[in-house]
Amino acid sequence: MMMMMKNKKKNMMMMVLVVVVMMMMMMMMMMMMMMMMMMMMMMMMMIMMIMIMIMMMMMMMMMMMMMLVMMMMMMMMMMMMMMMMMMMMMMMMMMMMMMMMMMMMMMMVKKKNMMMMMMMMMMMMMMMMMMMVMVVVVVVMMMMMMMMRMMMMMMMMMMMMMMMMMMMMMMMMMMMMMMMISLTYLTRTIMMIMTTTKNDKEKYNYKSGFVLEKMPNGRASFLFTQHQQVTWLRLHPW
Repeated sequence: MMMMMKNKKKNMMMMVLVVVVMMMMMMMMMMMMMMMMMMMMMMMMMIMMIMIMIMMMMMMMMMMMMMLVMMMMMMMMMMMMMMMMMMMMMMMMMMMMMMMMMMMMMMMVKKKNMMMMMMMMMMMMMMMMMMMVMVVVVVVMMMMMMMMRMMMMMMMMMMMMMMMMMMMMMMMMMMMMMMMISLTYLTRTIMMIMTTTKNDKEKYNYKSGFVLEKMPNGRASFLFTQHQQVTWLRLHPW
């Protein structure tokens, strides 16, 4: 990034691209995490079911019953922990994204690009909302864990399972929503980059920002390698 700072001409464009790519990466990471967690949950559920079956077989002895309950408790605890970890990771991601947005906003202020400023604001708001929700969910988890230690009943366990499932669903929904928002934002940016030509630049007297000259074959220059871009810019030092 520091290198880019030196070259004022392409500075803004490069920054935007870097941030966009980073956002994409983060989304990917989040999705991966979600998938991993889901897999783990499924595995856990399977194991639990098998254990329950085995225990039921041996239920002649009452001791086994107690053992079963204990095992279930342990499993639930593990699940809770996992969920919490996931939440924390998500929060970290959100924080990072918000930082990036702040950086972008700062750059926008210099460029006086109001549209982008608005977009950023909206994104930040969304992030905040998400973080709030996550905090709430984590708190609920804590409460559940507390309850877990006290109660020793199957019914409660089943209820917990249901709640877990619900939470997972909610999380997935939220992730999807976020993905959609980020994608719309991304496509918009790219469209802006690709559709703005040199004429617009002269007409609106832009300094830099998203305005790129079209390449000879009509594509925007960020689809090319850096070397090609540099050559092009050397030939057309607007």
